[in-house]
Amino acid sequence: MPSFTLLGQSVLSGVFIGALYGLLGLGLTLAWGMLRQINLAHFALVFLGAYLTYQLSGAGVDPLVSLAIIAPAFFVFGVALHWLLARFSVSPLNTLLVTFGFMVMIESLIHHFWTADFRRLESHYGGIKWKVGQLFVPLPELMTLAIAVGLAFAAWAVLRYTDLGKAMRAAAEDAPIASAFGVNEKLLSLLLSGLCAAFAAVAGMCLALSHTLAPSQIYAWIGVVFAVVMLGRLGNPLGPLAAGLIVGVSEALTMALTAPAWAPLVSFSLLIAVLLFRPGKF
Repeated sequence: MPSFTLLGQSVLSGVFIGALYGLLGLGLTLAWGMLRQINLAHFALVFLGAYLTYQLSGAGVDPLVSLAIIAPAFFVFGVALHWLLARFSVSPLNTLLVTFGFMVMIESLIHHFWTADFRRLESHYGGIKWKVGQLFVPLPELMTLAIAVGLAFAAWAVLRYTDLGKAMRAAAEDAPIASAFGVNEKLLSLLLSGLCAAFAAVAGMCLALSHTLAPSQIYAWIGVVFAVVMLGRLGNPLGPLAAGLIVGVSEALTMALTAPAWAPLVSFSLLIAVLLFRPGKF
């Protein structure tokens, strides 16, 4: 039986990785739930954002400052991607195939510029950690948790309490009726798609702060983030965060109590259970 210190550190690590799951899933759940786009390119954008953060950090740019460059560029890409999908009336299922193509192309660009070698961002944040009792709290993971919670609640508040958010929800629910009441559904969709891509840039920065990078790792994150998004209900900004924390802690405890090889089974077991016992959840 592991010690209480090990279990406590495992829970804390699970909270941190769960927050990253939630941050990775934030843009995906909004695009899928509100724009009806299953955007696999989101994962490649996350890694491209991580590599760009790594590159700019090597040039002396603080990772947080790099977002001022990367996030607007990704916003423009997100707008362009949605315009392309809307221009050719791509169905929700076909968006899966189209964005898979974009994901492969972006992965190839990453291979070309950074090769398949493992890369690690070395920043002044990485060496900072605090000891709370018997537990260690690294600053990069704490930053990821704070950013994930802040963005999730900010997106939820905007969608729930602002006129802009209410218009977005109305357009997602019934675009023709919303348009009849003066809602510019096309403009709002472009804005939301751009924001989803910008969220990918933020997730990429957080990924680079605390994880080693390799292009092939894009596919390793797809399964668990998809599970987190579906467990948290599509279109709900708080859903991936809550589901991510549950999955992250469950995986960490599974690794502490059994073996690391069992951890990947956790997220999909939870997803299968929800699909079987609550099939109407989505």
